[in-house]
Amino acid sequence: MKTEHFIQTLALASLAAAHPVSLSSSRLRAREVPQELSHKKYLTSVQELLQLDNPAGIVDPVFGLLGNAAAAEGAGTIEDLDCLHQATADQAFTNAKAAGNIQGMTDALVFRALERNTGSVGLASVLCTSVQAVNPEIAALSQHQDPASEGAAEINKGITLELARQIASIGGDPLIAIESGTFEPGDVNDPTAAGNTCDTPDDEEGCIFTLNLLVPDATPEEIAAAVADVVPGQAAAAAPAVVVDAEVCAAFSASATATAAPVAVETAKAKTKGAGHRTSKAAAKAKAAAKAKAAAHHVSKAAAKAKEATNRVSNAVAAIATTSSAVGSSALGSCASASPLIEFGVGFDGRKDASFRPVDGATFSQGSAQNINIIASFICSQLQGACKADAAVVAACVAGQTAAQGAEGQAAADAFNAAF
Repeated sequence: MKTEHFIQTLALASLAAAHPVSLSSSRLRAREVPQELSHKKYLTSVQELLQLDNPAGIVDPVFGLLGNAAAAEGAGTIEDLDCLHQATADQAFTNAKAAGNIQGMTDALVFRALERNTGSVGLASVLCTSVQAVNPEIAALSQHQDPASEGAAEINKGITLELARQIASIGGDPLIAIESGTFEPGDVNDPTAAGNTCDTPDDEEGCIFTLNLLVPDATPEEIAAAVADVVPGQAAAAAPAVVVDAEVCAAFSASATATAAPVAVETAKAKTKGAGHRTSKAAAKAKAAAKAKAAAHHVSKAAAKAKEATNRVSNAVAAIATTSSAVGSSALGSCASASPLIEFGVGFDGRKDASFRPVDGATFSQGSAQNINIIASFICSQLQGACKADAAVVAACVAGQTAAQGAEGQAAADAFNAAF
């Protein structure tokens, strides 16, 4: 999306939900090329879901698609405006899940993957890094990027395929993921920032659909292949909120255990906070506190086991520094000769900025991305699906993906690789 200027026509019409908004004339500025209503049916659905329970007081889903200056008007108590989009989708998904509403959960997932406003053609939007989503299905996703931004084609395709997997995991129609796509790339040199967008307030379906402007990121065949191993009712492998038992991790490396165990505590703490929004505050705090206490005990045991395992697995840990896998080759299934590791550097796929990519690009054929979650998600999916790797390997991969989300740059790649 090409501008962070505030919506005029929608502001008074659709923001009647959580609480009224006061819009002064100084805030109502002319927009250049708005498109935040292009997928309107998903905004409408998510707004209805928010009304079931909206503890943060998010005014309307549309604010999550705007730039931070405009988003602040409807963010409620969400402090990190770069995370408003995710927080909105997360709460809507929670409400739909509580109601057993598969279509609602699907709509919340699609909303999470929609492109967010930026100030100019070709400018990528900032990802949410300060907050972990409560629902692993939401946490596995990020927003589409401006189609004219660097590497957008590969990034957006990866997001669509991951969205399809998450939709399939809840029993929805994975082909709906195609509808999260965006427009043809605009001209980055156009001073008017005209782009190839639409924004029609009274189009209930969404003008990107009715005007046939959506550019699919993936084919139905590619989506079918991506979801082939997903079992409805079970979280897809890319879902990061998984706590791996220390004994499993120790079978691969002592550092894997040491990495995964602290994640268990942080996950429990996150659940402590999130539970207060979903259930009775008193009951939720008591239940989550017990989980946090149990996780802390688990960390203590895991640390001891990691120390005992050091001598037994030193060769495997040393192998992390190479391009070969640190786990036994047989554990990787049909990908026995492959390396599931991630590298971080400059110049991948012609990029000027540093990014992440699989070490073994032949086996894990995913283009580079600045969001390590896209690469980690693809590797974990391949290990579980195409490779038919052992369950313990997939579990270690998911633990690595979780650990990587709390770090940046080389530290994120190291955190992921340590899980193996």
